[in-house]
Amino acid sequence: MTDLDSYLASFEAEPGYLDWAAFGPLSAAVRAETQADAELLGNGRRSSIDLVASRAHGAREILAELLAARVDEIVLQPSTTYGLMQAVYGLTGTLIVSRAEFPSLTVCATRAAQVRDQLSVAWIDPPEGFVTPEAVRDALTDQTTAVAVSLVDFRTGYTTDLTALREVIGDRLLIVDAVQGFGVVDADFAAADVVCGNGYKWLRAGRGTGWARYSDRAVARITPVLSGFVGTAGEGLPLGVVPAPASGARAFAVTGDDVLASGRLVTALDEVRGAGVPAIADAVAERADEMIYYADRYDVPVLTPHERAHRAGIVALAPAPAEVGPLAAALTNRGVTFTTRAGHIRLAAHAATGADTLQLLGDALAEFATARSW
Repeated sequence: MTDLDSYLASFEAEPGYLDWAAFGPLSAAVRAETQADAELLGNGRRSSIDLVASRAHGAREILAELLAARVDEIVLQPSTTYGLMQAVYGLTGTLIVSRAEFPSLTVCATRAAQVRDQLSVAWIDPPEGFVTPEAVRDALTDQTTAVAVSLVDFRTGYTTDLTALREVIGDRLLIVDAVQGFGVVDADFAAADVVCGNGYKWLRAGRGTGWARYSDRAVARITPVLSGFVGTAGEGLPLGVVPAPASGARAFAVTGDDVLASGRLVTALDEVRGAGVPAIADAVAERADEMIYYADRYDVPVLTPHERAHRAGIVALAPAPAEVGPLAAALTNRGVTFTTRAGHIRLAAHAATGADTLQLLGDALAEFATARSW
């Protein structure tokens, strides 16, 4: 059995589950690690406490490997939003953001500009919300200092070409919300200056498993205005003085690591590393191909790009407004789990999504198409 086979065999979600973009059911290894670490923290032994605490460093090491970064560029965060806030609130100049982005970015950018006189937001409205290199190029000015974008758009599944974006923006900062793609997209993360994510979706690690990578350029240009005392230079508690920020990504830490969350994260990351992101990405792309096939077969409009290069595991169906309810009902009746977003039906398959689940999807779309023809 290959490492990919072992990874695929570890999935236990029930047939019909196509909602990985909302929540990833925890893997068996993650659940076992959580229980084991909780037991260790219950005996009061210093060796046990230190052992569980070491999970945080292990998580940073694997994250650095998967992001093609250094360990000192990685900091654990409670969520994706925390990492994005640390980056955006510390910016100066003009930040480009699409109005169609997930609220983690739009709300953060708005609030930061309200309290930071040195920061303004240049909003863009690209067609279908696809933040293409061309859309960003058209918005660039001499005042632009940063661009914030999702690797995978949460509504449409459009996947951004980070390499192309880097070529367009030059040495401006590129801030990436990677929560909908990390672990299932073979992306050029080295092209970004800030990459933020969370383990509770595609990594199957549960909530509280956020993280962020800040490059040397990001550390030099972003002021850590929201950081806590653990983000200061030196060792121990900074009593009586307020030291300067730490020299690396630790400058953007707020408080100590959640060691139980770190244990879940490092376990999930190790599973991904073992299987290999390229292999996982190929498997996810194949499942998306099949979902698009069924939608096309039954004449259900698809908002997600058909080209593999511009999509990941999310496939957004875009029926007419009057058909959203009937389509949702057909999917529910067949036992398909999905999410409705802004009048679209969002389906999200993972690498191990089986033929039985895809057959349920096909049956639901056939039922919908038959009812529509009457």
